[in-house]
Amino acid sequence: MKLERLGMFSVHGYVDAEPRLGATDTGGQVTYVLELSKALGRGGITVDIYTRQCEGRARLETVGEGVRIVRVPCGPDKFIIKEEMLPYWPEFADNCDRYIKEEGLRYQLLHSHYWDAGLVCRLLAPRLGVKFVHTSHSLGAWKREMMADAPDVAEEIYHFLSRITEEKKVFAAAAGITVTNPASVEKYKEYYGFESENMVVIPPGVNAARFNPADDGRAVAGTERPYVFSLSRIDTNKGLDFLIHAFARVAKVSELGLVVGGGSSQPEKRERLVLEELKDIAATHGVDGRVTFKGYITDEDLPYFYRRARAFVLPSRFEPFGMAALEAMGCGTPVVATDRGGLARYLEDGRDALLVDPSDAEALATAMLRAATDEGLAARLVAQGRETVAREFTWEAIAKKHVAFYEKFI
Repeated sequence: MKLERLGMFSVHGYVDAEPRLGATDTGGQVTYVLELSKALGRGGITVDIYTRQCEGRARLETVGEGVRIVRVPCGPDKFIIKEEMLPYWPEFADNCDRYIKEEGLRYQLLHSHYWDAGLVCRLLAPRLGVKFVHTSHSLGAWKREMMADAPDVAEEIYHFLSRITEEKKVFAAAAGITVTNPASVEKYKEYYGFESENMVVIPPGVNAARFNPADDGRAVAGTERPYVFSLSRIDTNKGLDFLIHAFARVAKVSELGLVVGGGSSQPEKRERLVLEELKDIAATHGVDGRVTFKGYITDEDLPYFYRRARAFVLPSRFEPFGMAALEAMGCGTPVVATDRGGLARYLEDGRDALLVDPSDAEALATAMLRAATDEGLAARLVAQGRETVAREFTWEAIAKKHVAFYEKFI
């Protein structure tokens, strides 16, 4: 049977047609869901993206051809970080059920993203008489291991025990599961004892219309001096402390600056604390004058920050994939990336990017310097990186793989 209408669920963070990337809980997953949905829409499939409504935001928002965002309320009308939302998700499922039936909507399949949306679809799909497929984007047990240096703090913040319990229920109920890299297949088995013949590997994609080397010369504040660039949410697992420790070594032997993009315009307490810790690290090393925290960078400006950087660095402690690195590669920027996570399964060290253990300050500093200052190496990384992105990671190619997977279950 041909897929015609899909319910997509990404329930936490700020899901907007023009996403506020870097805002709390609003990063690569939101980009993934929006870009996949738009590519499906261009292929003639109607997609409704369900997310939580709060702060008086509009119920409906058009994203693109055949694609819209549907915001459904639950809990108090305020933003709540995803780690504190577990008690409200059954209400969200009830409200989605009511809305879908009142509107007379019929979906052939649901697709949940992250464990919280998986919980919702586990409750909702049987009521609608359809199946659901699931994409975790990260695994609680795997992330907990990567943060084992402070287990009590990690549990207090991330509530891993309850998350892992819910993940197991989602995996058992889903008709199929997609993962972004082969390592995740192994981790499902290692941490959850879970295997399925209906688990497929489909990587994320890159919007080639936005992330390419073309530069019209427009002035963008913060790109005047030579710099290394990093982009992520301001969170402990993103390894920005590793990055600053390593940059302190780079600063001793070069004139490079470090620009860190990402973060919310209205940060929650945890984000503010992490940012202050990062600034303290920079001050302790005496490089605070050469480290710039840009905060949120607009979609319009982001490609310029990638293109004009001497190198892009992804220093995460744990990274299920790492879409920002692919965006940088698409823009023609040499990349240094963590070897802890999914991206390392797709890229070859020294060919597409330089892959390092981000906790090794000397190794990370050396890789940053090589990528930023060795013109021959940089040219090779750029050429191969762009070729890899063009061949493997366009959203149209990724959407076709999803459609073939979806149609097994409708």
